[in-house]
Amino acid sequence: MVYFTIYDYWWFYLGFVAFVAFVLSLDLGVFHKQAHVVSVGEAAIWTSIWVSCALVFNVLFYYYAVYVLSERASLMQLPGFDPELTAKNLAMEFTTGFLIEKALAIDNIFIFAVVFSYFGIPRLYQHRVLFWGIFGALIFRGIFIAIGAELMKIQAAVIFFGILLFATGIRIIITREKEPDLSQNFFLRQMNRLFRIEHEIKGDHFFITKDKKIYLTPLFVALIFIELSDILFAIDSVPAIFAITNEPLIVFTSNVFAILGLRSMYFFLSGAIDKFKYIKFGLAGVLMFVGLKMTFLNDLYKGHFPIWLSLLIIVLILTTSILASIFLDKKPISSTKVLR
Repeated sequence: MVYFTIYDYWWFYLGFVAFVAFVLSLDLGVFHKQAHVVSVGEAAIWTSIWVSCALVFNVLFYYYAVYVLSERASLMQLPGFDPELTAKNLAMEFTTGFLIEKALAIDNIFIFAVVFSYFGIPRLYQHRVLFWGIFGALIFRGIFIAIGAELMKIQAAVIFFGILLFATGIRIIITREKEPDLSQNFFLRQMNRLFRIEHEIKGDHFFITKDKKIYLTPLFVALIFIELSDILFAIDSVPAIFAITNEPLIVFTSNVFAILGLRSMYFFLSGAIDKFKYIKFGLAGVLMFVGLKMTFLNDLYKGHFPIWLSLLIIVLILTTSILASIFLDKKPISSTKVLR
């Protein structure tokens, strides 16, 4: 059952979007108005802030859900319906969804490192590129979520995406890591054919004018690659969270909070990416578990696998992969290797 539909709670969605727009404008217009290199300490602070915002939102959402569900006469008349228990499950779904999105976002961090390295983007300008990359990602995620909300009503689509996620997890495990060669990338070749590209960094500009002609700078080309990578990763991440909850509000808000903290998480972890060799197995495990959940585990539990058990399993998988990376292997791997 969906309790917070877009149609009935459009004002909630709109208010949340307005909040996000305000936060982003504050970020770029105040805290990062002047381009500067984001230090690990600053990134750690911002990472903590974004995670705290998500936690605070979840607490407020819990109390709001209790109030709203208690006021619905149609629900209170249902035998055994408990608004507090239902709100608690919704809050746990948000936590689980947020954790999944954060974990899968690690893939994006690897791609950020590859793109910035290839195009020679100085750390001074990386935040600007990521800001607009995240802004675009929010728009595309909203579109994917709207489409996914309809597709997940079709059982055949649920099974299809479940098999896709499980297969993706298997592929991550068996595929050897390789050095990416962006020079052979199809989209880059097409961009070179269709647009004028200035190959030298020109400050923080995305476009420059030369001989009365407009040229794209490496910053803009890097931005395009980051947007494309997020679209590809959304094919996994959006169905994955729909396996946890069918509540569009939870899917949307948890995705947004995970994406908002992606920039600071990149700057915080960019220097330590090499130390997490086994994290890819954790991500693969999460995808495989979610795939199994969509294909048959839910059916074993009368349509909904216990959310507390899902959260526990995901935490154990990710924690194990992180601890294994820290204690089992002391040899760093190249930060320019991709997971998929």
